[in-house]
Order: sequence, then C-alpha cells, then structure tokens
Amino acid sequence: MATAFEHPYVPKELHLPGYVPCFLSQKDILVPYLATSVVGVALIWLFSGRLSKISKTDRLLMCWWAFTGLTHIILEGYFAFSPEFYKKKTPHFLAEVWKEYSKGDSRYAARDAGVVTVEGITAVIEGPASILAVYAIASRKPYSHILQFAICLGQLYGCLVYFITALLEGDDFSASRYYYWAYYIGANGSWVVIPALIAIRSWKKISAAFQIEKKTKTR
Repeated sequence: MATAFEHPYVPKELHLPGYVPCFLSQKDILVPYLATSVVGVALIWLFSGRLSKISKTDRLLMCWWAFTGLTHIILEGYFAFSPEFYKKKTPHFLAEVWKEYSKGDSRYAARDAGVVTVEGITAVIEGPASILAVYAIASRKPYSHILQFAICLGQLYGCLVYFITALLEGDDFSASRYYYWAYYIGANGSWVVIPALIAIRSWKKISAAFQIEKKTKTR
C-alpha cells in the first residue's frame, strides 16, 4: 500500500494516509472531460437555435451556464462531499479528476477548509442557479439578468477567496510550474474573465431597464 509520502503533491510532507496514485493518465482524464463538455455545449447550442427571438449572445450564454452549472454540480459537488477521493482503490473518473487537479493545488487533496467551503457553496447554490439561468434565458424571464448578475458575483467572490487565501498561505501548492499555470491559473481563469464580462453586460441591461422605467414615470 502507498505510504503518506508517496504522493506527487506539494509539500511532500503533506499527510495523506491511504493515498492511492492515479489510475488514469492526464490524457485519459482530459480527453473524455473535454469531449463531454463539447458535446454538451453543442447540444445546448442546437437546442437554443430552435427558440424564437434568442440572440446569438444569449445562445452562447445558455451554453456557458449549462457548462458551468454541470461543472459546479457534478465535479465540484463530488469533491465537496467526497473527502476521501484520494483513497479510491478502483478507478473512479471523478476521483481521478481531483487527484490530477490536486497537482495544481494540493489544498484539494489536503481538504483545506476554505477550499471545501467555497466549492461546497458553489456546488449547492451556484450550480443549480446556473441551470436556472439557462431556463431563464430560454424562456425570456424578466429575472434573467438579475439572476446572471448574482451568480457572477458569487463566482467572482469565490475566485477571490480562492486566490487570495492561496497567496496568504504562500502560494506554493503546485507540483510544478506547468501545473501551476495549466491547472491553478488556466483552469480557474475562465471563472474570472467570463463572469466579469457577463456581470458587466447584465449590469448594463438592468440599468437600461430602470432608466426606461424612470423616463416612463416622469412623463
């Protein structure tokens, strides 16, 4: 059986009793994940094309919210509620994902309280809310932009907590610079840039709606 010091994470003295090495290679993990994501996004894109009066921007947003919602619920939900994922003695795809990702941020394998909290809130609240956003856009609900703005704020707040706590604790949780930039920065960068852009768009839409209402009342 692997000892606590045979894991590939940083720091090497990180205590992970019962750790079992990855069964799958990086390629075996990333290819199915990316392929499944592409197929899911393609299906939402095709479905949204059948809806009337839906702009291409809204169709893209439906794809994003479906992707991010399922990622939050399935991937992050599994992590939040599977504290011993690194001990799996048989191949389990979601466990393999987090064993691999922990090479970019060992706080996941270590079950850092801050990370578990952020991921748990994200999975339980922001995940379902993201799926609701798909419905809201598709059915042109009046709360669509308020909902998207709220989710984006939650995602941005979670990312700030995630990155700032890492900095305060030394920012030394990646097995190499490759994993640092590919996983820690690259994999999380989308949840900074895209929510920021969506939040700005929704803010403008909400402000414009209130401006129209204000002009109507003053007539």
